Amino acid sequence: MKMNEIKGLETKELAEKLETEVANYQQMKLNHAVTPMENPSQIKAARRDIARMKTELRLRECNAALTKGELNK
Repeated sequence: MKMNEIKGLETKELAEKLETEVANYQQMKLNHAVTPMENPSQIKAARRDIARMKTELRLRECNAALTKGELNK
């Protein structure tokens, strides 16, 4: 998933997608431990997608706090 796609999602949709991706990632790791996957780089890609989503959510939290004046300098 590209950053442009992630930025286009609403915050609630992004949080739901993140939950789904984390569950999917954990299932992939478990399946890979039992029976090796043909393409284990999918695990790496999933991990990076999760990181991108978390980064975007955190950025949105910081921007919201900044506009409310809650962040200390």
